[in-house]
Amino acid sequence: MSETPICSAKGCRADAVWVLAWNNPKVHTPERRKTWLACEEHREHLAQFLGVRGFLKDVVGFEDWEAREDS
Repeated sequence: MSETPICSAKGCRADAVWVLAWNNPKVHTPERRKTWLACEEHREHLAQFLGVRGFLKDVVGFEDWEAREDS
């Protein structure tokens, strides 16, 4: 990736180090994964937001996610 990934939290401009994979079962097929990026500071907040709604499927380090996508 040529650009540094940025955290998805509102107003945050920190580098993302986590990928939160999620889906909304009312909208997406079960295998579909949308992603939010998170810095260390916002990982728990974003995961909790998605988790309360039953949307959170996985939390993976950004580098590990990129390696998955490349294989």
